[in-house]
Amino acid sequence: MLRVALAQINPTVGGLDGNRRKIAGTIQKARESRSDIVVFPELALTGYPPEDLLLRDQFVRDNLKALAQLAPQTKGITAVVGFVDRDKNRKLYNAAAVIADGKLKGIYRKEKLPNYGVFDEKRYFTPGENNPVFSFGKIIFGVNICEDIWADDGPYHCQAKAGAQILINLSSSPYHAGKIKQREELLKKRAKAMGVFVCYVNLIGGQDELVFDGGSLILSPKGKKIASAGQFQEGLVFADLKITPQRKSKSLKNKKVICVSKANPAVKGKAVELPAIRALGAVEEIYEALVLGTRDYIKKNGFQKAVIGLSGGIDSALVTAIAVDAIGRENVVGVSMPSPYSSAETKADAKRMAHNLSIRFIEISIEHIFKSYLETLEKEFVGQTCDIAEENLQARIRGNLLMALSNKFGWLVLTTGNKSEIATGYCTLYGDMAGGFAVIKDVPKTTVYKLAEFYNARRKKEIIAHSIILRAPTAELKEGQKDQDTLPPYDILDKILKDYVELDKSPAQLNKKTGNPKLIKDVIRMVDRNEYKRRQSPPGVKITPRAFGKDRRLPITNCYREY
Repeated sequence: MLRVALAQINPTVGGLDGNRRKIAGTIQKARESRSDIVVFPELALTGYPPEDLLLRDQFVRDNLKALAQLAPQTKGITAVVGFVDRDKNRKLYNAAAVIADGKLKGIYRKEKLPNYGVFDEKRYFTPGENNPVFSFGKIIFGVNICEDIWADDGPYHCQAKAGAQILINLSSSPYHAGKIKQREELLKKRAKAMGVFVCYVNLIGGQDELVFDGGSLILSPKGKKIASAGQFQEGLVFADLKITPQRKSKSLKNKKVICVSKANPAVKGKAVELPAIRALGAVEEIYEALVLGTRDYIKKNGFQKAVIGLSGGIDSALVTAIAVDAIGRENVVGVSMPSPYSSAETKADAKRMAHNLSIRFIEISIEHIFKSYLETLEKEFVGQTCDIAEENLQARIRGNLLMALSNKFGWLVLTTGNKSEIATGYCTLYGDMAGGFAVIKDVPKTTVYKLAEFYNARRKKEIIAHSIILRAPTAELKEGQKDQDTLPPYDILDKILKDYVELDKSPAQLNKKTGNPKLIKDVIRMVDRNEYKRRQSPPGVKITPRAFGKDRRLPITNCYREY
């Protein structure tokens, strides 16, 4: 009986000492729980992804030093830890160290390096070439890393054929909505096809725009879930694996087997009691990702408080609710900045939202500042009609005020633009886009409404007022303005944006689907001509399969047109 522990931890990129201490403390907990093996996520020691820190020689050396310092912590237990390895030719590898009884027993180097979407591993790492297997007494196990088990031709084939009864996969798999189901189906398929136990440990935490949701699990050779960890929370998950006698394997005779321990694991006493893990609903999952991503961005970057422009609209209401859940109501400040076009209803809703969340509320009218701007520009604007220039002045005044509060008090400005607005450029550069973190940058407007309804249902109270949810979206930058004056209805727009931005469908395909060529042309033009804005926007939590940022890298200067 082998007791395996999966350590679903939240490391910090570059925080080598803190990550090492976290790993050491978790090893101790696993030992106290009589575990034989404890497994940590991919690159747990450095945090994931370390990006161009890997180009710094000192960082790589410090990571190797931290790994050496972990070895004495493994008395009486085996630990599998993700780190950065380097060979004598100074090539770098995404690697897993197998450490036992105070010694480094062996190293596995990742073979399949992803280089799509948010991944850029070929920039830094060399693919591993050997896929060793390890022995714990008579038990044979293989170690591989993330993409190695996703690829159909991954090294898990060789490891299983060589006699491995257990495949251990260290992962740092970024979240997007629904991905946990995709992972589970793939891992079940691998377990059943290879006839092995699969122990999969995934990172949790926020790193810039990425969120890692955990969802670590252990599967039987029949694909049955034996144990699992929750999403978006740290945890140590245990399972007792009843291992059958070693299978005879011709491949094993020719395969180098690294001995971790000669002794067979002892039969455990009382079985490990596993807590029940509740699966999250589709909208709840997104909400938890936004909270975790916001919390970690704020905390890991050394901020204590956040400030939000609270307009009385649904976007700022949702962002404020997320911020309160992320860092506590005492650390969130809402600022209402009414203009001559702000309605009594939105001003009242902004104040009510702050009251419902019990956050500090500041009201600063921008009327006199706006008037001063217009007077200053009067000579240059003479003979010109009021248009988007005057509208954007108001947004930029608000951005200036929020940044002034940020500079004075050290508060992080959270912007409130959603994916539908940012996709089409329906936002003001240096205005409502000004800030340090864009919480709902990857959340389509239609999903914003679903999240608001979910939030109220969870609280069993109308925190986000129904008047906010039911009001027609408006920026209130001119008299009687509505979003739909400029944009198609959001239920139509979001479907087009998903097809064009996330699925790369052509105008011809979109025309065929909608039967409205003019609409498609207008939307695509808005998306294409606003890349320069998006490039200057703050990072935000990725919750869709393809977010703006690392996922979608289009040139700003770009004359190619499909329409």
